[in-house]
Order: sequence, then C-alpha cells, then structure tokens
Amino acid sequence: MIFKQLLSLLFVALVAFSAHAAESGALGHELTPVAAPYPAPAMRLKDLSGRQHDLAEFKGKLVVVNFWATWCPPCRREMPSLERLNKRLAGRGLVVLAVAAGEDAETVRGFIGELKPTPSFTVLADPEFSVMQTWNMRGLPTTFVVDPNGMVIYTAVGGREFDHAQLIKRLVPHLPRK
Repeated sequence: MIFKQLLSLLFVALVAFSAHAAESGALGHELTPVAAPYPAPAMRLKDLSGRQHDLAEFKGKLVVVNFWATWCPPCRREMPSLERLNKRLAGRGLVVLAVAAGEDAETVRGFIGELKPTPSFTVLADPEFSVMQTWNMRGLPTTFVVDPNGMVIYTAVGGREFDHAQLIKRLVPHLPRK
C-alpha cells in the first residue's frame, strides 16, 4: 500500500514537471500514429454524477480518451477545443472521454463549471490513478484515439488543439461507416 502511494506521488511529480515544461508552449495539432495498433486497455470509471462508464460500451465508435488534470495548464487550454471537436463529430460516431487524473469529482466539477460552454462530452474521474497506470502514461495531458474495433491507433502527449483541420483530417477516416 505504501509503495503504491509513493508510486502515485512520483507519478504526480513527473506529471507536474511535464505540465510545467509544456505550459508556455503552443498547443499542437498532430497525432502520432501507433506503429502497431494494440487493444485499448480496460477502463471503467464514474462520471461526475456517479454513473459508471466502461470503454467497451463505445465499441463501434471512434473514441478520444484524454487524460488531464485541473492544475495542468495545457490540459486547461485544450478543453475548449475538445468541446468543439465533440460538437463537430459526435453526430458522426465520435466519443470524447476526458479522464481527470488524481482528483476528486468535486474539484473537477468546480473546474468544469467554469468552462463556457460547459462540455457536452463525458468527464470521468480517476482519483486513484488506477486507470492511468494501465494506459502507459508519460505525462499530462495525454490522449489516445481508439478506433471502432477497440484498437489504439493514435497517441498525443502534450496539449492539442483538437479542432485543428490537420487533426480532424486524421480522425475523419476512422469514424464508423453508416
């Protein structure tokens, strides 16, 4: 138990350093293709109203899984673009899941309440870093794109402008066919 807590604290320190280093940089607009796509790790978390969500329930959709924190400047800056992406492509089979790392639902709710417009995508809480550890995280924000077959096909470490034309151009071919 103590080892797990120390590991979590070390992870938070690494994440804080990564966020600080990226604070002054512009948001990127590229996704890194995964050379050998792999099955997305399991993910079961509660949203801010306490409803349980399982990544498996989104099979057949293109899912953007964004790990972030309220104290992370690039995470905060990319939230509006995640909302714009969601508004633009949700009707075509895109799902955005924003996973708040290491924070309780009350803290996350407070931050989300400050955003205008309020995000229409699903915000999940991972207060114990349980899911983050299984997703091979290297810092915050980190984003994974999961194709309709449940395979991780893109990653991005650092803040992104998710509604940038170049990024959308990468996503559109992977949207489910109607």
